[in-house]
Amino acid sequence: MTIKIAIFDWDGTIVDSIDHIADSLHKAAQDLGFPTLEKAAYKNIIGLGMIDALKALYPDAQDPDIEAIRLAYSRYFFSKEATPQQIFPGMADLIGGLRERGIGRAVATGKSRRGLDAAFQSSGLEAHFDISRCADETRSKPDPRMLEEILEFYQLRPHEAVMIGDTTYDLEMAHRIGMPSIGVRWGVHDDERLSRFTPAALVSTVSELDEVLITL
Repeated sequence: MTIKIAIFDWDGTIVDSIDHIADSLHKAAQDLGFPTLEKAAYKNIIGLGMIDALKALYPDAQDPDIEAIRLAYSRYFFSKEATPQQIFPGMADLIGGLRERGIGRAVATGKSRRGLDAAFQSSGLEAHFDISRCADETRSKPDPRMLEEILEFYQLRPHEAVMIGDTTYDLEMAHRIGMPSIGVRWGVHDDERLSRFTPAALVSTVSELDEVLITL
């Protein structure tokens, strides 16, 4: 295996949290009197930093309104913590196996630091990762800055890492710096959208992901 780091998205890639995020956004908008959108619209922005996501959903909203929705969303989202049962089956073993093989493991997510730290603690996965970068402490996807910061941590180049995610935001930021990527089919975006950024593979199961990682 020539890849030295596997960088994972969180929501929709490691953890099955898509419906909870969409429902929390729907409730927040409803509480504040904003138009409630189709669930597909809420799902589509998962992966972006929350401020960027809300601006995409409600482009006419002013900054104070965006902040109000963000706070309401946080209340709903944090009322239900991630649990080990929400981890996609086999994913914890895959990440643990990478650790045993000496492959670096990182997370690049659109979540806030508060959100990721809570998810790390309740899922029990924090010890598996060397570094993580969140949208509120760097630039939001698809800007590749969080990948560049992870590479700086490891002192490696883009071709020595792979980005694994379920959205175009994940694959686009890797594509922009020449980093290989793998799209997973159990998340938000479909094959047609993911294929636009020429991933090394699109995988349907965690075991297939493991097989692809061995070949890179």
